[in-house]
Amino acid sequence: MTTINSIASSAYPASTDGQNFAEISAKANFANSEVKDSQESGRSQNDHISALKFITCGSVDDGKSTLIGRLLVDSKAVLQDHLAGVQRQGETDLALLTDGLSAEREQGITIDVAYRYFATEERKFIIGDAPGHEQYTRNMVTAASSADAAVVLVDATKLDWKNPSLALLPQTRRHSLLVHLLRVHSLVFAVNKLDAVEDPALAWKHIQGALQAFAQAAGITVRATVPVSALKGWNVVDAHAGWCGYTGPTLLQVLEELPNTPADTALAPAFPVQWVEKFSSSSDTSQGRRVFWGRVAAGTFAPGTAVQIFPSGQLATVAQVLDHARRPKDVPAGTSAGIILDREVDVSRGDWILAAPTAAAAPVADDDFGDTPAATPAWPASRELRTTIAWMDDEPLVAGRVYWALHGHRWVKAKVKAVVHKLNINTLAEEAATQLDPNAIGHVELLLQEAIPAAPFTQARVLGSLILVDTASHKTAGAVLVN
Repeated sequence: MTTINSIASSAYPASTDGQNFAEISAKANFANSEVKDSQESGRSQNDHISALKFITCGSVDDGKSTLIGRLLVDSKAVLQDHLAGVQRQGETDLALLTDGLSAEREQGITIDVAYRYFATEERKFIIGDAPGHEQYTRNMVTAASSADAAVVLVDATKLDWKNPSLALLPQTRRHSLLVHLLRVHSLVFAVNKLDAVEDPALAWKHIQGALQAFAQAAGITVRATVPVSALKGWNVVDAHAGWCGYTGPTLLQVLEELPNTPADTALAPAFPVQWVEKFSSSSDTSQGRRVFWGRVAAGTFAPGTAVQIFPSGQLATVAQVLDHARRPKDVPAGTSAGIILDREVDVSRGDWILAAPTAAAAPVADDDFGDTPAATPAWPASRELRTTIAWMDDEPLVAGRVYWALHGHRWVKAKVKAVVHKLNINTLAEEAATQLDPNAIGHVELLLQEAIPAAPFTQARVLGSLILVDTASHKTAGAVLVN
């Protein structure tokens, strides 16, 4: 999602993984000896499959970084020299494979989103390790906004697992709700540290029931729930037969089967202009001499597509479409493209190239002097928006405040018209509110200085999302989803 991706950038990792360096080094040595062959075979087997981009999230110290480290080591994606650099007090700390900032290693927490890449024989993966601390929620939203899937970790040792009606941690609920709001296509719960409780089977039964009840109440579709031990590697890459009474697939097997997020290709074409390139030396007058570059937000652009420029309203026809390598071809949503129009039209960064309005019906008779019906725009523009906002600023959101809003690549002033209500993450109830505190989620009415072609986020990701930026500090203040 282009707009929320503009958001500027925790969990305490497990201290050790319980294995000595020699044991893990053996795996790294094996990876070193076969890395060339595996890369060559991996290319041939994986190039036709889209990589799955997923994040790990959840509460602080749930073992997110350790889980990623375990995935990398057990899938033989870590070389020996790298593994030697993540030693702490003589033992291997898997969390250090992703916690690379000096502040993260000093404090033992995740602050910024760290991305790692690995591949199996079945799939390529891009992993985002999201922080768990509340104050870094904006970083988690940044990672989730472009993810195909999310693995929400749950620490069994922090819950009253003997209680069948146990309560989940607030950050577990918050991250799950944010993932759902951001339309992340697949959500997987991984119940971690069950090896550290007295009765893993009972704990798994009660925690799984609590997760199912929460997801059902929140309207969240859960792809799978897997009991794991990131520290020991159980059910992460290799199955641990019969543990907790679980007989399903491992976490890696679940990830290999998850689909990628489908692009909004079935909608009317929409394209936010990011950069304008001019070929002033071209002598071709049969078409425009400027290329408008950006990423297609919706639909598919092809030569001959009738379009309208927003906000000027000028009409034109697409003469040529270039892909990222400047090759002429049709370009669908989610792909970068360069668009050349059939004539010179004033288009700048921040403008939108939209599908042309649908023509109105012809008059019934020549003597009908009634008003001709106006053409119906493919993406109607509006100044008033009803939105859901995930608030991230340290200052609360209150009615009357004015912020900069970024929609596509267009900046407009936005005034908070009213805070309708906020969502109680514990009860999922909508409560009356006059402000949104940091890390709160609520429904807010916005009034824009200029109209924008916004659409419901459930219909179109790019056209239905904005970010709010503080006009004084220039800090990203909130992620906005149009209702």
